[in-house]
Amino acid sequence: MSPKDVQHGFIGGIFFGLLSLIQGMVVTVKYFLRPSTVVTLQYPENRATLKMYDRFRALLEMPHDQDGYHNCTACGICQTACPNASIKVISAKDTAGKKILKNYVWRLDACTFCNACVQACPFSALAMTGKFESAVYDRRLLTYSLNRYSGPPANALKKIADPEERKKMMEPCLPYSAQASVNEPVSSAGGK
Repeated sequence: MSPKDVQHGFIGGIFFGLLSLIQGMVVTVKYFLRPSTVVTLQYPENRATLKMYDRFRALLEMPHDQDGYHNCTACGICQTACPNASIKVISAKDTAGKKILKNYVWRLDACTFCNACVQACPFSALAMTGKFESAVYDRRLLTYSLNRYSGPPANALKKIADPEERKKMMEPCLPYSAQASVNEPVSSAGGK
């Protein structure tokens, strides 16, 4: 017996139990009669209108400008700032000997969404999005390549006047091409 039952007795306990049941049913009946007052979000039915809050942190992305160029210079600061090594920056050298981004690997399954990588990046090459749907059946699909191409950043590509020369410097990357890169050795320029 609970302390309430001792205070009110057996009959009082039944009475208060029925009273609380009726109070709960009143809320249910109100929502049934006036569905516009329901405050519960009906996910996934409201997927088209659902908007997450501005400070919500979900999937990490590497923003690309209107020409498809990113700002990542493969400096590795974000990799160093990551507290649990969910980021791996793999760099290479171009024909001129300058460091370029080969692959930017992000492991969603290890990320704590602390936003340290975004804050540490001096080139604004990373951003947290409001995209929160990331359920998959295969854990390997939680390892992403955030860059769409392997090559130099936007400021270096925009200095080249010839569009054909720019295309030669940009090797396409697929979102899940990072799976092969996870086991590659990290270059000394890319961080750890």
